[in-house]
Amino acid sequence: MQLYSERRTRVSERAVLWTDIILHMLKVNSITENFMAETPGRALEMSGLMEETRHVKEREKTKSLKRKDKKCFTCTECGRSLSNKENLKVHMRIHTGEKPFTCSQCGKSFRDASNLNKHMLIHTGEKTHTCGQCSKTFLRASELNDHLRVHTKEKLYSCALCGKSFANQTSLRYHQKTHTGVREYVCFECEKTFITAAILKQHQMIHTGEKPYKCAHCDMRFMYLGSQKTHERTHTGEKPYKCAHCDKRFSRIENQKSHERIHTGEKPYMCSHCNKRFRDAKCLKQHQRIHTGEKPYKCSHCDKRFSCIGNQKSHERMHTAEKLYKCSHCDKRFRHLGNQKSHERIHTREKPYRCSHCDMRFSQLRSLKIHENIHSGEKQVRFSQSETLKNTQECHV
Repeated sequence: MQLYSERRTRVSERAVLWTDIILHMLKVNSITENFMAETPGRALEMSGLMEETRHVKEREKTKSLKRKDKKCFTCTECGRSLSNKENLKVHMRIHTGEKPFTCSQCGKSFRDASNLNKHMLIHTGEKTHTCGQCSKTFLRASELNDHLRVHTKEKLYSCALCGKSFANQTSLRYHQKTHTGVREYVCFECEKTFITAAILKQHQMIHTGEKPYKCAHCDMRFMYLGSQKTHERTHTGEKPYKCAHCDKRFSRIENQKSHERIHTGEKPYMCSHCNKRFRDAKCLKQHQRIHTGEKPYKCSHCDKRFSCIGNQKSHERMHTAEKLYKCSHCDKRFRHLGNQKSHERIHTREKPYRCSHCDMRFSQLRSLKIHENIHSGEKQVRFSQSETLKNTQECHV
């Protein structure tokens, strides 16, 4: 009996609620009719507004239905939704490995025609996108946009884990894999693992000896496109990277960054054996060989070995008597690039090495070190000429 009473009460409440709603709607309609009758002009305006509102609602409804229908083609392998059957077909080739579009020039295959068309620009050499800052040309607009950030130093993409910023999304994705530690691409020749397929492919050229990139000015070939571009600047003299602190320019961005640390005094790379710090990773790696005793570079004329390739090349010129480096101000030639640069400072009067204790500057690093010993009170130890030569050679070995 009590249950029946509760049900009846709930039904009664609902009936009252619906009655209130119906009465309210009738009242609104009555007011609207009276308003339209009393003010014909406003009524017409109101009528138009209501009509427009109805059309807007219909358009929104149509758009909503289209959005629902837009991604109705779903991949059975990974669950990704695509907007049409053709896009799904192209997407499925990721899983099947099918690449039906083949380049007639080099035989490289692609999943879709658009990627083949982009690739063909490499062979035609057509570069329609030009940088307004340095006149450098690019095959694709995306490459130009990435390049422009070299000039603006804009880094839009930040890593959520460490805050490091990158100029493009591809670099960010590569970086993020260093956090996850996932190295899913394995070289079957040496079992070395890599973060991306592109890096693996580049590595495999070491085993195959393949050098697909040829210099446009000479017959030299390279494994990497970046190496080819850097080499070509030795012919063109192009130096697109300028120091932010002085007017010096560089053909390689890593050389610019390393040079700028002379001004800032920054030495971010520390030796794990002796805590000595260095401006760049290359100098650190060479230094660490003092501790490990590693000498991977062997002279092609004798059995002497070296810890860095620069010293090997310099030593080999003693056998050939070759002097590659010519002063840009006079006719003097040098076996070593460092000696050429040091000599050129006689002409330019450049003094890049500044004492950390006073304002004195020096053209040679050696002169700076000798001067700084005056402040530290350290005395120079004198050797005979032969001992000095021997020690100097050991430092380079």
